[in-house]
Amino acid sequence: MTTGLFIVLTALATLLFRDFSWRIWGASTVGLLVGVIIGITTDYFTDDSKPIVQKVARASRSGSAFTVLSGVSYGFVSALPAMAGIAISALTAYRLCAPMGSDYAMFGIAMAAVGMLSIVGVIISNDAYGPIVDNARGLAEMGGLGEETIRIADELDSAGNTVKAVTKGFSIGAAGLTVISLLGAYISEVNEAAGEVVIDVLNIIDPTVFFGILIGAAIPAVFSAMLILGVDRNAQRMVAEIHRQFREIRGLKEGKADADYDKCIDIATQGALRELIPAGLFAIIATILVGFIGGVSAVGGFLLGNIVSGLLLALFMSNSGGLWDNSKKYVEAGAEGGKGSNAHKAAVVGDTVGDPFKDTAGPSINTQITVVSLVASLLATLFLNISIF
Repeated sequence: MTTGLFIVLTALATLLFRDFSWRIWGASTVGLLVGVIIGITTDYFTDDSKPIVQKVARASRSGSAFTVLSGVSYGFVSALPAMAGIAISALTAYRLCAPMGSDYAMFGIAMAAVGMLSIVGVIISNDAYGPIVDNARGLAEMGGLGEETIRIADELDSAGNTVKAVTKGFSIGAAGLTVISLLGAYISEVNEAAGEVVIDVLNIIDPTVFFGILIGAAIPAVFSAMLILGVDRNAQRMVAEIHRQFREIRGLKEGKADADYDKCIDIATQGALRELIPAGLFAIIATILVGFIGGVSAVGGFLLGNIVSGLLLALFMSNSGGLWDNSKKYVEAGAEGGKGSNAHKAAVVGDTVGDPFKDTAGPSINTQITVVSLVASLLATLFLNISIF
């Protein structure tokens, strides 16, 4: 409905305002339609009424290792349709707008990103729905509202996990198209600073460019690892604090005393901020080092590798996390032995692995690839004048 309205209204605007080009309208429409396709494929891989989630739940009967292996495998497979969609939308938008002039070609890719995020109101509302129903489920359990209420909240939470994965697919796809435009902006910035065409195209056979590609491709993986390890360290602090409170606060185990919730909240918030800083600095410093070592061509390759690797990992982690979460919900609803079964225990392990994937590292990669692109553009003149090679 929203997609159709956008296409019709933008077509009317293009028709009424003669300065508007149908090629630009086509680029934005392609981006929107590809976004819809990404949403449909994400839904297929993360909805518990679809076969993929059910297959992972079935694999959980054999143990947690099979839960993790099947989730990782399907998570990687789920990245292909989205990556192909982003590639097709970028290529189509570029070709559509190229006849209008060289500058319009990259502008077409940017408009494809705008089209993909044109239904941002729906995306934000769906993204907010997930945490709302997730917290409602927790409140129902903590408040002792009964099994029926918890069951209904679980069904809502399962739907929330799916729509969160779908909206992340939109965001990741739009971020990929946007950063491709930023790569074009970086090349323009370098050429303008040099007063001549220093970079026309990125020749991947050039050892300097290839050096940048390899380093750039590794950054999202290390960035994700640092965030996930940060979650692990913070979780261990939280577990230690909970054990301390059970040990030292009399009557807590029996429910006769209140826990020190403020201490737990402090651990969560302070730890999140403390663990984020090193990962962010790492990505920025890596960009600067590549620039000073290999110059502007190496940074161009760095951005290229960073975009491709970052998109793949972001899509993989977002979808596999949602897949594991809904596999657990599917088992808890009574499938494969239900709560307390071996399949349930294995599914809980998968969900525990998936949470930092879909809620921490996956969404953060969008920011990481955008930040390094902006840093590269801001320091382009510096890299042009100071580099080892």
